[in-house]
Amino acid sequence: MAAHADSIKSIERGETGTVVRLVGDIDLHRSHDVHQSLLDVCRERPNKLIVDLRDVAYMDSSGVGTLVEVFRQVNAYKGKLALVAPSARVKNLFQITKLDQFFRIFATPEEALGAD
Repeated sequence: MAAHADSIKSIERGETGTVVRLVGDIDLHRSHDVHQSLLDVCRERPNKLIVDLRDVAYMDSSGVGTLVEVFRQVNAYKGKLALVAPSARVKNLFQITKLDQFFRIFATPEEALGAD
């Protein structure tokens, strides 16, 4: 986990799911670490994987690609992936790429964990 400490603020595992809180800009320089960390969590096969983006001000295409790959992994084991509290800039990126139609986006981790 230490290698990923600059990208991952916290990982909270609970009965209803796992919440991974990202921090900083998720760009070409950091997306690999985020990708590895999220795939490590996917190997645990949480029923719900919640990616909390409230502390992410910027994300480029490599960050989006990471989330798409994690989405595929979670779907492959029949889990659910949700995003929480993206900034207006990051949310706009999902809208422009039409990925907001695939990702479930919630205001809080609690809301995401409580959703079906």
